[in-house]
Amino acid sequence: MLVLSSPSGAGKTTLSRKLLEAEPGIEMSVSVTTRPMRPGEVDGKDYIFRSEADFVDMRDDNGLLEWARVFDNLYGTPREPVERALRDGQDVLFDIDWQGTQQLRENMGDDLVSVFILPPSADALAERLKTRAQDPPEVVANRMSKASDELSHWAEYDYVIVNHDVEDSLQELRSILAAERIKRTRRSGLTDFVRQLQSDL
Repeated sequence: MLVLSSPSGAGKTTLSRKLLEAEPGIEMSVSVTTRPMRPGEVDGKDYIFRSEADFVDMRDDNGLLEWARVFDNLYGTPREPVERALRDGQDVLFDIDWQGTQQLRENMGDDLVSVFILPPSADALAERLKTRAQDPPEVVANRMSKASDELSHWAEYDYVIVNHDVEDSLQELRSILAAERIKRTRRSGLTDFVRQLQSDL
């Protein structure tokens, strides 16, 4: 499980999309949310859009690996698709906040790699939020005011990327993924392979 977190506007969604295009064997965890659908979004692809009552039912039935209330809306990770992908040998990419990352670590153990994406500057973050053009000015102001709190959690993550340039950041992200995939503890069948090597010597 590879988690990307950042303040809104730091580039994690762009990096997530580019990583999925560049890397085989990894799929996106699609979050469930109670927020309204934005223009161009597709239910089940961008998010799973549900009423607050349906969301609460999922949460209470242990159907979520993590959940949080963010900007007056609920967000969560459905349990079943993630567990199925992991059983099938797929890596799973998460675009979630620090609260969700803490819950995932508690619920899923050690097989989680977390990356925090930092913007190159506060001005760059503000500019990216303004040029989105999908959120009204009051939402942009709210996101900027929350950014400082979100940034305070950077030290809880395994890796940190300062997103000066998307392509450079993507290469750093791919390097993290490659290194984590070949960790001894993640190489299934390695013990049997080494035993066979020894017996053949």
